Amino acid sequence: MIRRLTAHVLIVASVVLSFQLDTKAQKMPHLNFTDRTLANGLRVLAAPDPSSPTVAIQVWYHVGSKDDPQNRSGFAHLFEHMMFKSTKNMKSEMMDRLTEDVGGFNNAFTADDVTVYFEVVPSNYLETLIWAEADRLSGLNVDDPNFKSERDVVKEEFRQSVLAPPYGRFQYLLQQKSFTEHPYKRPGIGSIEDLDASSLKEVQDFHSTYYRPDNATLVVVGDFEQKQLDSWIDKYLAPIPKPDSPLPRVQVKEPARKSEMRFTEYGTNDLPAVGMTFLTPRQADADSDALEVANAILSAGESSRLYHSLVYEQQIAADASSLSEVREDASLFLITVVLSEGKKPQDVERSIIAEIKKLQDVPVSAAELEKAKNQLITDALRELETNNGKAQALGEAAVLLGDPARVNTDLTRLQAVTAADVQRVMKKYFAETNRLVLYYLPETSKTGIAENKKQKEAK
Repeated sequence: MIRRLTAHVLIVASVVLSFQLDTKAQKMPHLNFTDRTLANGLRVLAAPDPSSPTVAIQVWYHVGSKDDPQNRSGFAHLFEHMMFKSTKNMKSEMMDRLTEDVGGFNNAFTADDVTVYFEVVPSNYLETLIWAEADRLSGLNVDDPNFKSERDVVKEEFRQSVLAPPYGRFQYLLQQKSFTEHPYKRPGIGSIEDLDASSLKEVQDFHSTYYRPDNATLVVVGDFEQKQLDSWIDKYLAPIPKPDSPLPRVQVKEPARKSEMRFTEYGTNDLPAVGMTFLTPRQADADSDALEVANAILSAGESSRLYHSLVYEQQIAADASSLSEVREDASLFLITVVLSEGKKPQDVERSIIAEIKKLQDVPVSAAELEKAKNQLITDALRELETNNGKAQALGEAAVLLGDPARVNTDLTRLQAVTAADVQRVMKKYFAETNRLVLYYLPETSKTGIAENKKQKEAK
């Protein structure tokens, strides 16, 4: 199963799609939903859709890796795993039996700001899953055996996704070095050292602090009757008590960069890589739409600007990509390039900056703009064809954007992005003073550097 993955791993790259969709004329879908908050603080968003006999259930906990305690990175990620262990009324991995054994599925992911659990099952099993979600919210066994077994799993995932791949640590370092004050600088997967130093009491305290009804949003989309759903929610979820203690929230703000930052690191990679990041505004900011379009122009598919220029034309890169990585408090725009054999990082860096400058100096053509928006909107529309995709969009709008109604307006906002908007955000956020550059070189190159230094000193 793919459950044991962090959000960064779960990010799906944009793909080249048919460009027959006319984004100017396309009418965006509208999702009708109800919005209810229980006395214990649990928020419930429900969207009936009888078009297929299935239902998607998601629980969004407003806790992510940014909420990990100091020197205890990985706690939010740890609970992504522990929530599938035993509860007061369920054995470990029982969620698999309640979903997979009836033809459905379940999964979860950890992000910087949220941890999300979701299931899709035939609609006649909805009551069972509402009961199960209530049971693991109120009755999870946060005991020593569950803690230690899942801690080992998370540590192994760190080894497999960060230490083993040739560029795993490259991606880890880009996240770590891009923030100086905000806890976003702690990558969500955690660290082996922090996990080893953690105690059961610390983990229990984290759970009781954040896994509570007033920090959760339940999203249900699919084939159900609203009145029946409300009765099940009142039966299983409403009785869970709300703690008296206040919910802690991260108050730290990442300061604006005042000058370019540069780093050189070494790894097990055979080919050098160059990473570049720029601080961008929080996900709810209006500029996020134009930045998403800019990202598609730069790297969505092999005809995108970065790939076409660096890989095809100049042949200085084996791969080139970018990512507009949005977050609740502050976002990050990343550009990563793996060099072709024998090429220099300095040359690749200059080429990246040249592509950025082109977008700053000259507005994109109408055709290129529409192509980028078509890719993004078509991807989104395909996601909204499923109950789980609709639930994902509704949960994201409610928890990360602060307004569930944005599920019905964000594609229209994206549709309205202009060439001038793209040019404006490129000028605003891609300044030299807002730039971080990371050279990730092969460990073997250290030997060559040391030898050159000795030769110069000998002369």
